[in-house]
Amino acid sequence: MDYLEIGYVPKDNELLSCMVVKAENLEKAANDIAGESSIGTWTELKTMKSEVYEKLRPRVYEIKEIGSEGNNKIGLVKIAYPLDDFEPNNMPGTLAGIAGNIFGMKSLKGLRILDFRFPKEFIDCYSGPKYGIDGIRNLLNVKERPLVGTIVKPKVGLNSEEHAKVAYNSWAGGCDIVKDDENLVSQNFNKFEDRLYKVLEYRDKAESETGEKKIYMPNITASYREMVRRAELVEDAKCEYAMIDVVVLGFSAVQQIREEGFDFVIHAHRAMHAAITRSKEWGISMLALAKIYRLLGVDQLHIGTVVGKMEGVKEEVCSIRDEIVLEDVEKDDKYKFFDQKWYGLNNVFPVSSGGVYPKLVPEIVNIFGNDVIIQAGGGIHGHPDGTVAGARAMRASIEAAAEGIPLNEKAEEVPELKKALEYWK
Repeated sequence: MDYLEIGYVPKDNELLSCMVVKAENLEKAANDIAGESSIGTWTELKTMKSEVYEKLRPRVYEIKEIGSEGNNKIGLVKIAYPLDDFEPNNMPGTLAGIAGNIFGMKSLKGLRILDFRFPKEFIDCYSGPKYGIDGIRNLLNVKERPLVGTIVKPKVGLNSEEHAKVAYNSWAGGCDIVKDDENLVSQNFNKFEDRLYKVLEYRDKAESETGEKKIYMPNITASYREMVRRAELVEDAKCEYAMIDVVVLGFSAVQQIREEGFDFVIHAHRAMHAAITRSKEWGISMLALAKIYRLLGVDQLHIGTVVGKMEGVKEEVCSIRDEIVLEDVEKDDKYKFFDQKWYGLNNVFPVSSGGVYPKLVPEIVNIFGNDVIIQAGGGIHGHPDGTVAGARAMRASIEAAAEGIPLNEKAEEVPELKKALEYWK
């Protein structure tokens, strides 16, 4: 069966996929990928009806050779899939097709999905983020500047009382948000229920003392039924946020936890994403994953820092930011390969985290603008004078960057910032 139709103009209601392929024969590889990801297999099928083939066959409409390696050619391949190939509101089922068996094909020496284009009929099947950037800003009553967040450190090891006190000190110093780390769940030394209630007690104390709204993000990641139980505890305790580790949970769980109808903001940590996204020869780009998570309804998503400890160049990270923030996204032929319209679906608040400390803040704000949540763990709790001082330094650096004031000038007014700048040169 032939799926090659170079020059075909995709229809608005087709799902598009762009990938970089390494193989000896790009045309054969592209044809094999199209078949394996939809209606075909390795041989002619006696059970294939002509009407099925004509209705459901995808079309490889572009193959662009971009390099070679030994006997293998490297090329960009674009495929258009009829929407009838999928159950649109079933993200796991959709990905089992367009990103499933194809990665195991022997003929391929490399395969990396770079981008998807989702049509309106597909997007309409998803509720998307509940709050979006404006909803979150209204919740916190912070309208302009970046939000200031921290992660309780060490990641694991503190008991629930110690954890709660670190959270309180962070809020007292000026943080808007305190969250659990990705691998803190309900260990014996820090049980989920104990931590939730103790941290919320300290949150209320911090709000009373500072006059500011304070947010706690408990990590509810667990097996699905247990996660729902913890989510119910979060909502009953009037905690406005919950955090989930979206990659390790899987697409089905992420889709369902939003559809459960909880009122809280969903903060998405992307732990383990690099196992899927980092290789330039295999896997799926973070941009493609980010578009999926926007559909599935997360309200906040880690995208990288550019200047911190996590991998990701500026152009790539900004392309991810565009896809989760903007209503209409134009392709740039480097990281974004399709125009994507979101048809009114709420946007996602981007999170910059990983090796952040006050000196890096102006560059982060310069890159992302004010619509970013800047989270620092070690960059707050590692301050020479402790967590309260570290939070004051981080809050001051964010306010300075948002107002266009040089950090050194702001440091003359805020001694904690001055010490941070001297400590982390």
